[in-house]
Amino acid sequence: MSRFTVLLGFLIIFSCKNKSNYIEEVVANKTKVSALIESFKFNKEKATPLISVHRGGSGLANYPENCLETLQYVNDSISAIFEIDVAKTKDDVLVLMHDHTLERTTTGVDRLDKYTYQELQAFNLVDDFGTETTFKIPKFNDVLDWAKKNKAVLTVDIKRSVDIAEVINAIREEQAEDISIIITYDVEQAVKAYTLAPDLLLSVSARNQEELGWLLETDIPTENMLAFTGTRLSDVKLYESIHKLGIKTILGTLGNLDKQAEARGDHLYKTWHTMGIDIFATDRPFQAATALNIVK
Repeated sequence: MSRFTVLLGFLIIFSCKNKSNYIEEVVANKTKVSALIESFKFNKEKATPLISVHRGGSGLANYPENCLETLQYVNDSISAIFEIDVAKTKDDVLVLMHDHTLERTTTGVDRLDKYTYQELQAFNLVDDFGTETTFKIPKFNDVLDWAKKNKAVLTVDIKRSVDIAEVINAIREEQAEDISIIITYDVEQAVKAYTLAPDLLLSVSARNQEELGWLLETDIPTENMLAFTGTRLSDVKLYESIHKLGIKTILGTLGNLDKQAEARGDHLYKTWHTMGIDIFATDRPFQAATALNIVK
């Protein structure tokens, strides 16, 4: 056996032990959990609806999505939580960006990961109507810092190019556990997120009774869950099942349901809340907040 093979084997074993030790340490310290785990429990007597602002604010004139200035603008006006997208630059800086490429939301071109963070500063963010602003692509750490100072809750959508461990580490570095929710899309992602961060609140996919059942078969406590029920209305029985577990529901009204409300009347948001929806992930945060009587 060559020296190189022996060294490689040693490094792999050492790396695995370090990861195992890290997970054991986090689990051992589970008593210090995110404040959101308690504050986001479903309580029928306190079932006040919440707005989740999709991409930090989209469809807003002069305010681009995934933009720090947009978060501030919306937060100044309504009480809401903010869904943001986290991607990674060429030099491994975590930033806010939904697309893999720059053309739609910035004055730049080509893939985000072809640029260092410093190189990206040459570009400006563009709103959904094509209007160029003076705003720049923000660092995830800066957004976490802003959220802490403004007591704003973030739901963090992690792009495929980013390892969930990197995002959790950034949250730890900023001591932002009490304002951060990790979004997962399937049971495997949810289990990985819980294994790495059993102290954080997770948005988990429960679009039907089967998906809810899969989640309940894992070791993830129900108090660590927010149930994303999809972008279409489900049977009321699903919402009732979720509520009986002490879990709040999220409905993605972004897209067709927002369009329905725009065409037929914003009172629909109130109807959906009556059906069992607790959190509305929407591209119409101001209209939804008004309809649901959510005040700052």
